[in-house]
Amino acid sequence: MNYLVVGLGNIGEEYASTRHNMGFMVLDAWAQASNAVFTTARYGAVTEISFKGRKFTLLKPSTYMNLSGRAVRYWLQKTRIPQENLLVVVDDFAIPFGTLRLRKRGSAGGHNGLKSIDYELISDDYARLRIGTGNGGFAEGHQVDFVLGELLLEEKRLLPRVLERAVAAIKCYGTEGIDRAMTQFNRALPPETGTDDGNQSSSGSSSTKKES
Repeated sequence: MNYLVVGLGNIGEEYASTRHNMGFMVLDAWAQASNAVFTTARYGAVTEISFKGRKFTLLKPSTYMNLSGRAVRYWLQKTRIPQENLLVVVDDFAIPFGTLRLRKRGSAGGHNGLKSIDYELISDDYARLRIGTGNGGFAEGHQVDFVLGELLLEEKRLLPRVLERAVAAIKCYGTEGIDRAMTQFNRALPPETGTDDGNQSSSGSSSTKKES
């Protein structure tokens, strides 16, 4: 079974640590943990990771956020991966920092990257994993300054746990199905004390581009 996992973000060092690049951060964390290396290709940076008999093609579009759909459409066609095996990882300022929201489909919710994908696919019928960033108390219409800003110190401290849970959610989605993954991971970031149940399923040792 093959999956296309797309992390949304903007290319360039000036955007690398911003909230809007949470999708890039998740894929980078998974690739680093798996010793996988992204290579530059048409419309984005791509790598592949095998996990429990599934192959995940990871894509970070190089089109900038507002044209992400072009990269998604191209790579769905190139890999011949069906749309039902597409998962888009995206930031969401409407939910608290660190909270995960996995959905089978849904509206763009004002996110320009999702709007572009909806337009290019002529459909919003694809899975998406939203990573909460909070909204920083910004008034409506001024959120762009927030999402293009860098994380606070406390958020940076918590970020590795957020990314780890997001990667675990993607693995669970691919190996156990989206319903199981939603049940297990659609929740706030657990307290640091105690066991984080959201990291127990679908975790595993990793090797170069392959995990078992």
